[in-house]
Amino acid sequence: MAIRMLRLPSVLERAGHKRSSHYAKVASGLWTPPVSISSRSVAWPEDECEALLAARVAGQSDDEIRTLVTRLIAARSRRKCA
Repeated sequence: MAIRMLRLPSVLERAGHKRSSHYAKVASGLWTPPVSISSRSVAWPEDECEALLAARVAGQSDDEIRTLVTRLIAARSRRKCA
């Protein structure tokens, strides 16, 4: 299964964030940090973005979202590399 990576403009469009508020969410643990895809580029796994948006739609609290972010970050290390 290929992992689709989203660059910042796509993440901002899907989430409805502005750049500064998006990075504030990352800093406060309400969004996963980006993954480095090259020496000067970052992106977010699409499935993580979808999970975070679904949690918001479901009405989860900030504490529940932080727990989800922690689980998503931990799952990154368990993904299989091709």
